[in-house]
Amino acid sequence: MQSYRLTWMLEGRDEQQVSTVSYDANSAKHYKARKAAEDGVSEVEIIPVKPGQ
Repeated sequence: MQSYRLTWMLEGRDEQQVSTVSYDANSAKHYKARKAAEDGVSEVEIIPVKPGQ
């Protein structure tokens, strides 16, 4: 099964943020929408997790 993480930019930070947990495809879509709705958050993306990460 493929796993995914979220990445996003947080206002006031220069580094891209990365989720510490991984999600299945449906959960990643759900959490992407939730994260994108947060104040100060932009550029939310779903990225596949490579095996061993």
